[in-house]
Amino acid sequence: MAELEVALIGAGGIARTHLPAWVALGARVRLYAPDGQAPALAREFGATSVGSLSEAIAGAAVVDVCTPTDTHREITLAAVAAGAHVLCEKPLALGAAEAAEMADAAEAAGVRLYPGHVVRYFPAYARLRALVAGGGLGRVAVARFTRTGRYPTWSGWFADPARSGGILTDQMLHDMDMARWLFGDVVRVHARQQGHLTAPAPEGAVATGTAVLTHAGGTLTQVVGVWGPPATPFRTTFHVSGTGGTVQHDSLAHLDLRITGAASGGPADGIPGSDFGESPYLTQIREFAEAFAGGPEPRVSGRDGVAAVRIAEAAAESARTGRTVDLAPQAATTVPTGGIDQ
Repeated sequence: MAELEVALIGAGGIARTHLPAWVALGARVRLYAPDGQAPALAREFGATSVGSLSEAIAGAAVVDVCTPTDTHREITLAAVAAGAHVLCEKPLALGAAEAAEMADAAEAAGVRLYPGHVVRYFPAYARLRALVAGGGLGRVAVARFTRTGRYPTWSGWFADPARSGGILTDQMLHDMDMARWLFGDVVRVHARQQGHLTAPAPEGAVATGTAVLTHAGGTLTQVVGVWGPPATPFRTTFHVSGTGGTVQHDSLAHLDLRITGAASGGPADGIPGSDFGESPYLTQIREFAEAFAGGPEPRVSGRDGVAAVRIAEAAAESARTGRTVDLAPQAATTVPTGGIDQ
């Protein structure tokens, strides 16, 4: 792989997962963070700290956006205008119109835009995708995904829906994206949320969200998210049932899947970590880096990022109004399957 010049924007928790991956891949990384935290992070990982966004982007082949969600559009459009490819942390934007603008701009400029939908790279979820895509569960009828962790009070912007979109958009978008990847376009959304939903969020704050997604093919998916007290361990689960069997997973119980039926064979951390073998963040960034260097397309696209924001936006509208939101079916797309079993 050709050495890449990478501008990494941001120095928070997610930047700490991206930066070591780029370093491991041999990229030359320039780091900029508006909050002044870049120099310390750059020293820790051997990157170069710079003093402005324009200095970071100038000459970069790739811009990696690891900043609060409300800044993604501005930074991405600046990177695209400079001719750089973009990896943008999820969600691409707070609203589908902004996300589509970002994807349109990248396509018009002939550069690639990929969202950081890292859950597609976690081993249990990648295996689930292979099982569903391979027909091992037959026709899937119903699925349930849960995601629980401590309320992210370490950065105040998470609790501000004007900056993060709140729990429905920031946390639950991961599983909304997985549901669409597995079962196809979502045509109807009904959602609720409750708890502490405004900034600032004090220590001990709790928020929950639930969304029921109806897919064009008839599958029903329930997505549940929890931001809990400081000691809440990070936990994800899924339970998927089809005509060929059932598959379930609990990240705290086991890393692998349990399949039945015909298909059988202190304060808590804010970012999931466990013995995955290779870090899913490294797997994701390697796949993106190969694509940026002219290799095959990865398992997630900029348009997937737009679609996920569209579902989350519908969930937020449903939670606000108490009504079901219908979504028009999207144009058919081909989901890349290369690299799923890495």
